[in-house]
Amino acid sequence: MMTIQNIAPVTELKAQAKRLRDKLRGTGVQLSHSESLELVATQHGVRDWNTLHAMAGNKLLLRVGDRVRGRYLGQPFVGEVRALSNIADGSHRRITLHFDKPVDVVKFDSFSSFRQRVSGEIGWDGRSTRKTSDGEPQLVVMPE
Repeated sequence: MMTIQNIAPVTELKAQAKRLRDKLRGTGVQLSHSESLELVATQHGVRDWNTLHAMAGNKLLLRVGDRVRGRYLGQPFVGEVRALSNIADGSHRRITLHFDKPVDVVKFDSFSSFRQRVSGEIGWDGRSTRKTSDGEPQLVVMPE
């Protein structure tokens, strides 16, 4: 079963159900919309659509061009989404961000390394699964 934070938002789950129904219709199998929703729930390892819907909850919906804020390697940023794509099973997304102001990603006083455009992987909650050495997510994204 998928963990709660890796489940796609409800709109994507409904789109999966529609694609499934359309594909099966092409092979002569007729399904109602509710039947296709139930099949999607089964594919995600839960007992029914209502359970999956509750688990999906409100997820971070992003589009290219959206303004966002957050933290990258512990440093706050404000910027824009420049690229966004689903990875493999859709539980994570690859995101490219362009920061309004470059962010210094080094914590040493004697050395700096500024980044203005970065890429990373985030879950549907806007947090990367990869962590920094202090256990914090490398990237956290939220709407501005």
